[in-house]
Parts: sequence; C-alpha cells; structure tokens
Amino acid sequence: MRNLTATDDMIIIKLGGSLSRSDTLVDCLNAVENNYQGRAVVIVPGGGAFADQVRLAQQHWQFDDTTAHHMALLAMQQMALLFKGLKPDFVIADSVVAIQGQLNKKIVIWSPDIIELDNAGISASWDITSDSLAAWLADTLSATELILIKSAAIDACQNLQQLAEQHIVDNAFCDFVAQVDFKIRIVNAQSWSLHANQRTN
Repeated sequence: MRNLTATDDMIIIKLGGSLSRSDTLVDCLNAVENNYQGRAVVIVPGGGAFADQVRLAQQHWQFDDTTAHHMALLAMQQMALLFKGLKPDFVIADSVVAIQGQLNKKIVIWSPDIIELDNAGISASWDITSDSLAAWLADTLSATELILIKSAAIDACQNLQQLAEQHIVDNAFCDFVAQVDFKIRIVNAQSWSLHANQRTN
C-alpha cells in the first residue's frame, strides 16, 4: 500500500446529476472503475432529480437559500448513496480528512459534509452547484486534474465563461477555478464513457 503525497496524480471526477436519468451513469461509473483502479480518484456526484425537488420545494414554500443549500447538499449525499449502490466496491467519504484516509484503498465517492462546507465559507446560493463544489474539493485536496462529465454536448472551442453563459457549468465555477493549478476538462458523458470503455476492451 502506497502513501499519497501532494505530488500524487489525484483526479476529481464530477458526474452530473442528470446522468442518473439514463444508462449513461452506469457507463461512466464502469469507465471510472475500469480505467482508474489503483489511482487516487474521487467521484463528486451531482444532485440530479433530488436537487430538482429542492428547487421546486423552495419555489413553493419560499424558504431561504441557506435551507435550500443544505437540502441540495443532502441531494448530493443521496446521489452518493445511489453511486455506492451501483458500485459496492467504491467507498463513500464525507470529509476531506475521510477522503484522504481512503484514497490508498478504494475509488472514493464524496458525500459532502454540510458543516465542513459551512466552515469553509461556501456561500448558500444556486450559483454554486456541485460543479463549483468539485472545484473547491480539487483545490483543497491539491488534485492534479478535475473532469466535469456532463450530459450536454460540449463545444471544445468554447472557454469556461462561455460554458457558464450556456449553463453548462454553474455561474460561480469560473471564480472557483480562477487561480487553481489543476487541469480542467469538461466533457460529454457519452463520448467520454465510450472512449474510456473502448480502451479496456
């Protein structure tokens, strides 16, 4: 068993919540399992349909953004459990310390801890979604690469600001990655999983 250091090749892979509406989610999880075993990998789940229900509930009941933010984090936690249910060999970790303790052993699924993110000063806003939280995690863990896997088509010629304007990434993402050192890739789920799974066949 190796010991991870700050120079290790750590990859954060954010799987968009909308992937759970199709078999593409399983294809992406299989791609991670088949191509990243033995590497330091953390999967960040989007909130998907669970987060959509939070938005609808807030529109109906008009509760504050802090409450909605905490409920949206619970949506990510639910999605983490879904991922774990599909991939029992993966492990769930809720905090930065817990992630660091598991990276030597398993592919980790992040189930974000509400108190840790509150203490980190993460604002309660719909401008900040799992995209920006994945960027925060990548920076906090000194990752070398962040991959955002989306159900939408991605134009490789567009910059991050243009992707934000098209709502491919959230409105806060550009600020979260303005001064980071890690590589950023934003890719379409079907093309990414197809290419990744072909490499293992």
